[in-house]
This record gives sequence, structure tokens and C-alpha cells, in this order.
Amino acid sequence: MADVVQYRLERMVNELDDLERRGLFSRREIAEIVKQRRKFEYRLKRPSPLKQDYLAYVEYEKQVDSLRRLRKKSIAREAKKKMKKSVSDFAGVSRILDIYQLAVMRYKGDIDLWFRYLEFCRERRNGRMKKVLAQVVRFHPKVPGVWIYAAAWEFDHNLNVMAARALMQSGLRVCPTSEDLWVEYLRMELTYLNKLKARKVALGEDEGTLINDHRNANEEQWKEENKDLFMSLDEERESRDVSNGLNAESKKKSDMFQEQSLIILRTIYSGAVEAIPSSFSLRTQFFEILETINLAGSKEMQKEILSGIKRDFSVEPEYWDWLARLETIDPESTQETSTDIMPSRLQKAVQVYEEALKFLPSPVMFNLYTKFLMDAIVSGEKTQNSEPFNDFEPTGGSLSHLLMVYEKAENMGCLTEELACQHVSLYLQLGKLDEARKLAEKFCSGKFSGTVHLWHLRVSVEMKYITRKCPSPSRADLLSVFELLRSILTKVAISEAEGLWLMALKFFSNHKQFFDKLVDISLVSLAKDGGSENGFCLSSAIVNFVLQKDGIQCARHMYKRFLALPRPGLAVYKNCIELELNLAAIGDEECLTNVRKLFESALTTFDQNVNLWRDYYLMEIKMGTSETAAAVQWRARKKLKDAAASLICPA
Repeated sequence: MADVVQYRLERMVNELDDLERRGLFSRREIAEIVKQRRKFEYRLKRPSPLKQDYLAYVEYEKQVDSLRRLRKKSIAREAKKKMKKSVSDFAGVSRILDIYQLAVMRYKGDIDLWFRYLEFCRERRNGRMKKVLAQVVRFHPKVPGVWIYAAAWEFDHNLNVMAARALMQSGLRVCPTSEDLWVEYLRMELTYLNKLKARKVALGEDEGTLINDHRNANEEQWKEENKDLFMSLDEERESRDVSNGLNAESKKKSDMFQEQSLIILRTIYSGAVEAIPSSFSLRTQFFEILETINLAGSKEMQKEILSGIKRDFSVEPEYWDWLARLETIDPESTQETSTDIMPSRLQKAVQVYEEALKFLPSPVMFNLYTKFLMDAIVSGEKTQNSEPFNDFEPTGGSLSHLLMVYEKAENMGCLTEELACQHVSLYLQLGKLDEARKLAEKFCSGKFSGTVHLWHLRVSVEMKYITRKCPSPSRADLLSVFELLRSILTKVAISEAEGLWLMALKFFSNHKQFFDKLVDISLVSLAKDGGSENGFCLSSAIVNFVLQKDGIQCARHMYKRFLALPRPGLAVYKNCIELELNLAAIGDEECLTNVRKLFESALTTFDQNVNLWRDYYLMEIKMGTSETAAAVQWRARKKLKDAAASLICPA
């Protein structure tokens, strides 16, 4: 291995001598470069070199080459003459390419590494691109991105349309079910057709482009309607008559070109549909691409695509959602126009959704319908430069219709938990607290009686309702909220009702009687479900509330109650230990004693927990004595066996 490394270093002598002779690096810097390269070369000659070793070597060589180029420019600027190229100008790039080649041969299946290699070849334009592309296509023929990259390089860099088309067609034969390949193939053909169109325009054989430009069309229409406003010279009139014959001939050629272009597009579309008949997104992408081009017969092709989509996907809610949103798009709009939806177009989209509900009544369809209406309302409010729902007169029709859709979903039996929450939240956003309160009560007493999210929403509405009436709620109001919480907290598991518990503890934190009742309910629930080792820990949350409100003594009394329960859980032990450690850090000896007691109590149940033993040992190292730390280490070795404990508790 050393001989191979030395041989590779000796091959760098000419380059290093050139760098020193030209004054780009000093002898000391060259020695450091040799040292770093020797280190990287030894890494690559290991029995199993890592991918990161290759990438680190490449990154180092890139930095060295970048510094060389900067110093070369600086010296040339000072000498006021251009420096000739020498061996050092090519050696750095050649070495990086060799490292990449070694890396991809070692990790042939790493497609990311291959693309890094390709990008470097493309940036430096060293002539190895075609060879690398051939290799990556041979090793990864099933990756569509490889074919797209290769075709794009032939099309954009080499300007070889035939080679790019051949690569795309080979990729489609190997990966016929790739949507990206079909879409990119269509885009490539359209780009090529647009270039041919631009060439004809430059030669005077045609006018316009394949890209739809509605602004130009509108200007031409306005000029035609107001041609009497323009005064033309007699010469212009005569020349117009002479050019009519030429225009007829060029129009014939243009029509032939557009007809051939349309045939190409139809062929690609039919091949894509035949290869992937079940892909809805592929057809929608083809349709959207066709909308952006200006070809004779493209409208008929769009209608054909629409009819095919309706025939094959009319039972899919996504089809109706896409069709409705398509109605809101103005074909004559540009990127500079605003994103608001015209009322007439919004009405057409609503009609599509209503037709969909007759044909396909389902919760998914209602969810898509309501989401569309919410998007329309928000975009309308942004256009009005106001906050959504603050003043809903401009979008009152949409809001009232949205409420009707929620009611319709309920009447048709398609109301889900998500839609019910959206319905209540909409009333809250509109400031209609009474309606939201009644609706939440109806849902929670009906089919959604066990739904935690709706109960969370209902309780929050009740809290807003009683605090709106009076900043200091009466005992009757507090009791009504508490009874609501009791009815749901005793039914569901603690892990599912985390938000409800935290909201209840925060709301009743200053009302001792109700807070104590909540603690009693939590004790019963924890005794039934057991404590948590990960995630939400109710007992820890209650202890923290008590600590902030009543101090450490009450917090200790509270956590002792929880630790007395069966299966208290490791999370509450860790929380109590952290609480006592924070106080022990300021010199409280009683807290240090309590920490040891908590560790010992936890280890009686979790004596095989490696992290718990490690924390105990580190605590003794930091706050105890060497004797107590050694004792904990000895016990850990005994419980966990020597091999495991030696890694956890080093001597």
C-alpha cells in the first residue's frame, strides 16, 4: 500500500515544481499539500474506504485549485500580462476527475455520487462528459433522471437534437412508466419546435412563436377594431396588396409546420397514455403544457385530453377538484396579474363541485370542495388588503356558500371529524361565538362524542365564552367547564388527550379546588394506564405547574404521590431528578440526597436501563465523591455485565 501511495505522490512532482517556479505556492505550502495528499491517499487505499473519504479528498483538491486560480489572476494583474498555461493548470482538474472515477467505481450504486461527477464535468468542460454519461447509463438504466440529464446535455450543450431524441426514446423503452420522462420528452420536442419557429421568423418565412402571448393577441384585436383611427400612406396600401400573395404562400407553409407539430404531440401523448393508462397527473401535465403553446388544432387536442380524463378518472375526487380549479384559471392572464378569482369563474368552479357531489358524494369530495372555497376566500381577502374574515362583505357569498357546504355534508352523512372541526373553527374566525358553541355541543353529543380534537375545540370555545362575559368567571361557569373536561378526560387515554390536559391545568392553575380535582382524576388515569417512558408525561406536567405556583416543597409532595402509583414510568423519574439537580447545583445538600433516593427508586424498576446508570454515574462524578462514583460503577458492571458497563462507565 505504501509503495502505491508513494508512486502516486511522485507523479505530482512536475505539477508541484511548476507551482513553486511560477510563485503560486511557497515551499512550505507545497510541503503541507503533499502531507494532506499523502493522508488522503492512505485513506483511499484502506481495505474499505468510505464515500466520505473520496468526497473530502475532492473538496480539498477543489479548494487548492481555487486558490491556485486566484493567485494566478493576482500575479497576472500585477505583471500586466497574461500567464501561459502549464502543467499545473490541468493537473488539479485531472486529479479530481480521477478521484471521482475511483469513487464511482467503488460505489457504483450511489446515484448521487454519479451526479456529482457529472456536474463537475459539466462545469469544467474537460471533454470527459460523454464517457461518464455512457458509464452512468450502463450502470443505472432504470433511473429516469439519468436519461433526462443525458438528453438535456446533448440538446443544450452539443445542440444535437437527434442524439437527444434517441436518448429520450431509449429511456422510454427502458422506463416506460416514468411520468417525468414522458413530460420532459414533450417539453424537449416543444422547445425544438419553438426554435424552428423562431428560425422561420428570422428568415421571414413565418411570424410569431409557439408560446401563447395573449397581450399581443389583444393588441392586434384592438388595432383591427380601431383601424379607422390609424392613417396609412398610399405606398403602404400598394405594398400591402403586393405582399398578399407572399403572405398566402407563407401561411400555407406555416399551416403545414403546425400540422406536423401537432402530429408529433399527438404521437407522444398517445404513447404516454398507452404506457401509463392509470396516471392522472401525467395527463393533467400534458394538458397544462398544451395550454401554453399556440398551435392550430391544440384546442381540439385539449378537448380530446379532457374527454379521456373524464372517461377514465370520473370516479376519482382529484379529477373533479382539478377540473373545478381549471375553471378559475384565466387563459389570458399573465404572471404580472393578481391571483384573485373572478366571480364568474368562481361560479363555474362551484357548479363543477356541485355536479361532482351529485355524481360522487364522499367525505373526500367535500373536503376538497371546502378547501377550494377557503382558498378563494383567503385570496379574495388578500386582494382587498385586509386580514381574512375581519370584514367579510367582499366575500360574503363565498362564506355563506361554504357554510351551506358544511351543512350539506352533515345532511348527506359525509361529515368527518376534520370537516366538523373546520365548521366550528369557521364560526370562531367569523366571531360568531354563540353559533360555534352550539355547533360544537351538537357534534360532541352526537357521532363525534369520543373525538378528542372536537372536545378540545368545544372546551376552548366554552372558556372563551365564559371569559368574554366576565374576566373573573363565577364558580358556576368554572364548574360547567370542569364537568365538560371530566366527561372526556375520564374516557380517553392520557396519550391521546395531551392538549386537553395542558389546557385544563393552565386554566385551573389559579383555582385550587378544581386543580386538586384534576390531580385526583390524573391519579386515577395514571393508575389505570401507567406512566409514560417517552413523549407526553402528565405527572411531570402537573409537578411543573405545582413548582411554579407553590414552590419546591409542594412539588416534592406532589411527585411523591405520583411515584407511589404502580408503574410510574421513567419519564417522571427523570423529571424529578432534573428538578432536584437544579437545586442541588446551588449547594442544597437535601436536594442531593433526594436525587440519590430518586435514582435508587428508579433503578429498582429500570435496572437494565443503560442511560439511567450512566446519568447516575455522571451525577456522582460531578456532585458526589470518588467513592460514591466507584460504587455506582461497580453496581452497573454487576447489573449490566462488564462489557456493556465498561463502555458506559469508563474507569
